Amino acid sequence: MGKSIIITGASSGFGALSARALADAGHTVYAAMRDTAGRNTSRVNDAAAYASAHGVDLRTVELDVLSQESVDAAIATVLSEQGVIDVVIHNAGHMVTGPAEAFTPEQIAAVYDTNVLGTQRVNRAALPHLRSRGEALLLWIGSSSTKGGTPPYLGPYFAAKAAMDALAVSYAAELARFDIETSIVVPGSFTHGTSHFANSGHPADQSVVAAYEERYAGLVDQVSQRLAAIAPPDADVSMVADAVVKLVDTPHGERPFRVHVDPANDGSEEVSDVADRTRAEFLRRVGLGGLLSPYTPSA
Repeated sequence: MGKSIIITGASSGFGALSARALADAGHTVYAAMRDTAGRNTSRVNDAAAYASAHGVDLRTVELDVLSQESVDAAIATVLSEQGVIDVVIHNAGHMVTGPAEAFTPEQIAAVYDTNVLGTQRVNRAALPHLRSRGEALLLWIGSSSTKGGTPPYLGPYFAAKAAMDALAVSYAAELARFDIETSIVVPGSFTHGTSHFANSGHPADQSVVAAYEERYAGLVDQVSQRLAAIAPPDADVSMVADAVVKLVDTPHGERPFRVHVDPANDGSEEVSDVADRTRAEFLRRVGLGGLLSPYTPSA
């Protein structure tokens, strides 16, 4: 039976691909994006055309993760049209590139606002419904940078994704007794098929950028090129969408906590295995092992 799904940041990249793949799999999907009546109008039209051509239930909804009012309205729209939300997918994010020192504190706060606080706004809007119904899924699109190899000049973005991952891990235990399952998809460095690098933000303090350029000339381009060079020829960004569909279609209570999609293998999976096992062993040691999977406590 198809599920009612909302996915943030679905105008392009992982989000757009996952929205289409989920719709193809028979689900009702709300591809959430901001400025649907402005710069993303063409993306809205593309989604509608895809739905018509493929006979699937793919819709769009206005949602700006920087605005609680916008998020609340988007969740209310889905509930008014579907009566239920089964799956919330946290995908919205924004990358910045450049020497960390050259970003102002306000710029770094803005990166956190999109990548971390945006998920909190969505949770605040959606979780009251999910908690009341149970048997739901909270799916987070993370990053292998959280625990894998981390090239320079991506520091603020990596820090924000690490914060989001930590929040997801905490939420997992806190939502288990509401019968809400948590899964984290961990993509590696896909340099083609997304607009992460092309649309990345840049530091405001150009005098600091110039100082670093004296010692690290061309490093931003080198990072992008070298990440692309270590990716296998068959690495395709659609692999992330395939992983999302597989997780959504897995029976409730049987989904893996974390799934890596990292063709270049930057080491994240090995480190995450240790970290997640340590978390599980600790919770069991303190008598909270029941929080490792979703369930409804007996009255």
